[in-house]
Amino acid sequence: MPEHLWAPWRLKYIEADKATEPSCECVFCALPKHGNDRESLILARGETMYVVMNRYPYTNGHLMVIPYAHAADLEVLDDASLLEANVWLRAAMGWLRQAYGPQGFNIGMNLGSAAGAGVPNHLHWHILPRWAGDTNFMTTVGEVRVHPTSLEDTYDRLHAILSWS
Repeated sequence: MPEHLWAPWRLKYIEADKATEPSCECVFCALPKHGNDRESLILARGETMYVVMNRYPYTNGHLMVIPYAHAADLEVLDDASLLEANVWLRAAMGWLRQAYGPQGFNIGMNLGSAAGAGVPNHLHWHILPRWAGDTNFMTTVGEVRVHPTSLEDTYDRLHAILSWS
């Protein structure tokens, strides 16, 4: 008899119509306007970019660096924005090292639906902390991910590090 792992918080994402965006605004444009960074999971804000936790993470500490500008392609961003993105990527790696001690990182972006972008019209970088053995039978065979901490606990841990930086 198969065992079940329940993840009811995923239903909102699964059922969301990703082809249409509420009020003609994408989620990445709306997040920084929300007004409550903790609820929005925004950890840091810069001139042209912000750093946010992924609400549907692959691993604990899965962060994203996102431009405020609604842009689907790198070619649209100016040099200052691209530099700031890299500064935030480096900073986020430092926060994650301090908070969780990962043994490695996956950093990248998916540009366009064909490349696997979940939000294809607003580019963003992913930062995933990784540990030896974190891809185990639960992920590969069971097709589920096990997260040892909640989003709120992860936010609080990372936010405490940023407060002292």
